[in-house]
Amino acid sequence: MLTLDTFSSYCLTEPGSGSDAASLTTKADLQGSEYVLNGSKAFISGGGRSDLYVVMARTGGPGPKGISCFAVEKNRKGLSFGKQEVKMGWNSQPTSAVIFEDCRIPVENLIGNVGEGFKIAMKGLDGGRISIATCSVGAAQQCLDLALEHTKIRKQFGNPICTNQAIQFKLADMATELHAARLLVHDAATKMDQKHPDSAQFCAMAKKFATDAGFKICNDALQLHGGYGYLNDYPLERFVRDVRVHQILEGTNEIMRHIIAKGMISK
Repeated sequence: MLTLDTFSSYCLTEPGSGSDAASLTTKADLQGSEYVLNGSKAFISGGGRSDLYVVMARTGGPGPKGISCFAVEKNRKGLSFGKQEVKMGWNSQPTSAVIFEDCRIPVENLIGNVGEGFKIAMKGLDGGRISIATCSVGAAQQCLDLALEHTKIRKQFGNPICTNQAIQFKLADMATELHAARLLVHDAATKMDQKHPDSAQFCAMAKKFATDAGFKICNDALQLHGGYGYLNDYPLERFVRDVRVHQILEGTNEIMRHIIAKGMISK
């Protein structure tokens, strides 16, 4: 995986468990020297294309302590995939359901120890939230650059529209929000690297703020392009479609607020 010879997918979300990830129902029953997996995962990035699937499945009772983590190779009998989802954005990324029907894997495919799956999943989400926040910052930067260039060239009433104070104020707000988002992402990433006790809270802050700001900046950039921004000939409409899902991926921004508040109250 480190050499990119093997690609993997992270399989946590299910049709009936999204924000409440600990309620997942995919089961892994120990039978002799094998685990037998049954259940399905939804909205899996790389579904049907990846070589390896890192799967959270229930090995014990209800709740997070009953979840374990497994590696499942693509060629395993009993592993299949749903249709490729047709999405509003992220169309360059394959997404499908991942289905387990009496899928047998050796006990060696258990990652970590029994009952550690939810803990492993949550650690992975912190990094994922930084990644999604970073994607939003990058998209917002590109859209701001395009908007600034366009407003300098586009003339109305005899002058470039960037000379209009209303346009200037919008550009200023976009630049300020982008810089704040970038700094918050850097801060959260540093805390995660340092294993700071509050890193999960700061990753949630960064994800929430950067993805909200990122979508707003991209949408404002489209607005500044007027009708041209809505055309496929210009990249703005794709940025707006692609970054919208960032407010949902790796935990919805509503759940990010819950994590932030929980961290504050527990101190």
